[in-house]
Amino acid sequence: MEQQQFDLVVIGGGPGGYGAALYASSAGMQVALVEKGALGGTCLNRGCIPAKAFLETAAVNRHVQHAAEFGIETGAPSGVSSTVNFGVAQARKQKIVDGIVKGLGSFMKSKKITILDGIGTLGANRTVTVAHPDGSTSTVVGAHVVIATGSVPRTIPGFEPSPGGLGPVMTSDEVLMLDRVPQRVVVIGGGAIGCEFASTFADLGAQVTILEGLPKILPGLDSDVANVVVRSFKKKNIDIKTGVKVLGHTPNEQGGTTVHFGDGDGGAQDLQVDAVVVSIGRRPFADQLGLQDTVVSVSERGFVEVDPYCLTAEPGVYAIGDLINTPALAHVGYAEAILAVKHMLGESPMPVAYDKVPWAIYCHPEVAFAGPSEEAAREAGHDVVVAKHQFRANSRAQILGELDGLVKVIAKKNADGTAGQLLGVHMVGPWVTEQLSGGYLAVNWEATVAEVAEFIQPHPSLTELFGETVLSLTGRSLNA
Repeated sequence: MEQQQFDLVVIGGGPGGYGAALYASSAGMQVALVEKGALGGTCLNRGCIPAKAFLETAAVNRHVQHAAEFGIETGAPSGVSSTVNFGVAQARKQKIVDGIVKGLGSFMKSKKITILDGIGTLGANRTVTVAHPDGSTSTVVGAHVVIATGSVPRTIPGFEPSPGGLGPVMTSDEVLMLDRVPQRVVVIGGGAIGCEFASTFADLGAQVTILEGLPKILPGLDSDVANVVVRSFKKKNIDIKTGVKVLGHTPNEQGGTTVHFGDGDGGAQDLQVDAVVVSIGRRPFADQLGLQDTVVSVSERGFVEVDPYCLTAEPGVYAIGDLINTPALAHVGYAEAILAVKHMLGESPMPVAYDKVPWAIYCHPEVAFAGPSEEAAREAGHDVVVAKHQFRANSRAQILGELDGLVKVIAKKNADGTAGQLLGVHMVGPWVTEQLSGGYLAVNWEATVAEVAEFIQPHPSLTELFGETVLSLTGRSLNA
């Protein structure tokens, strides 16, 4: 069988995979990409993009509910009311996804990237065998290989989703295919993805309960930030139950189910719902990679093991994205793609600083941060000074009617007691995912408070709060 030769063969067409292909192509490499489904992977087809499309639908519904506060009247006697046609929202989401997938495919072809439809398995000497949907196979060989097969949702025994996604139990894959808003929703898992779904359904009018096994939702977040989310969720009537353990569920004839869980005190409770969203994280998906004739190592947790440059133990073979034990974020996948390509080109790149990557959670209110929380900074042995300011004092936030939230800045304490290098910037509130870039830049450039305090923020703007918070750490301020 004739084997096609490429400078780079990529297995997996998600953000990491297509990022590596595009970046390598721009560097003049001949590239082939193997993908068994639609280009874009989980992020584009079953994750980031569709989930945020639904969050925007929820935001529009929330705005309509509060339109009367802005002087927009519809003639309804008791204020503004709305009806959610989720079938239309689903169609809009799919149109967005399909458009981006089509555009991505066309763009990659314009860059002369060879796209192979099928399941790729990696053998010896960087040989990739592709099993195509029609039953045929082909073989390609890369001077280098990047494996980027991503991840799949974790499930709980007894809470596996029904075939075809038609039952009451869903993972993030199935919930994004809904054509209706369930009246009563339980979200199992209070992490970032679980909180995004809880926020979405609550803003669409559903009765939502979060079941979290740990003592608080959003574990790992700075406590001041997490507390704002908790208070805001309670305003939405989201019922948060922490320190609980799910025990099982009993489906009913109406298409719903009764969820059974322990309350942490030895007692058991039942919760009747129309839908269960299992959101307890994702696991790496190395299941179909083969690897038998390679020395690529997979850990007990399923992660492919790599060095700081994303290089595996197999010469010339790299692994990136959710497949390795680094933050499972699409933008981290992009960064790893660039790192791997630069390394295979011999350009001596700097490894990714995983402790300083930007994080974004798109619930309402949004969360964004870079660098350690106050607790983590102190645990690492830093003597720190902290400043935090509320969005309710910000003029743009008042104009928007979005008062919940704060900006918190953590800096090293100099020997003379003044604030020095910025360690962490943490935000919760309106559109903070769009505001973090200044804080992220400051943290990663190891800028000092005195340097960043010189930045001029536009007025009126939400970003003024970041500027004010840093300025206050100099010992002087305008509004504090």
